[in-house]
Amino acid sequence: MQETKTPSRGRPRTITRKKIADAGIQIGLLHITFVGVAEALGVSHMALYKHVPSLAALKHLVAEEIFQRWQLPPATDGAEGGLRLYMHVFTTSVCEFVKAHPGVTPYVIRRMAATEPMLEKIDRHQTHVAQTFGISKSQSRWLLATVTFFCISAADTIYSAVNREPALSADQQAEQLELEQEFMQGVSALIEGALLVMQRQVK
Repeated sequence: MQETKTPSRGRPRTITRKKIADAGIQIGLLHITFVGVAEALGVSHMALYKHVPSLAALKHLVAEEIFQRWQLPPATDGAEGGLRLYMHVFTTSVCEFVKAHPGVTPYVIRRMAATEPMLEKIDRHQTHVAQTFGISKSQSRWLLATVTFFCISAADTIYSAVNREPALSADQQAEQLELEQEFMQGVSALIEGALLVMQRQVK
């Protein structure tokens, strides 16, 4: 009779912030649970509790990592189109960010929900845009905040409805495309209006 060997226990799995974030991002903010993330990490949910004290904290951790990994488009001084073109590039990036991460909007649209590292990243970006295009920091902050708020809110409205559908029919896809086109027209109008307001403030 062959002896059955009991597998020896290996070293406990190391739980790191990056691994928690990776698991949470893979699951998606809308579907995160302690048990789900723990299973993805191969640990017990009690072991996960030792690193993250609550579900709210877990979601904040994942949302912060999503935001920190977002590669904001760099501004280039002297590029054709200048600030106007950059704002279009930036808003496209914002929309893709929201579309790729359902559920992230509440963590990035409300200043009180943003963590210190997130606020620091926002501040660095505002400074970068101000220095690149020769505008004041307050102008950069106002311009980016105004456009970002609209883009995140509208994009979330469009894509959250789509994400609730198990499958998109041809008619639904056509409707989504139409909504996206109308949305981008609104973004263009907002950018033009915001730049005009800013120019008038300078005079």
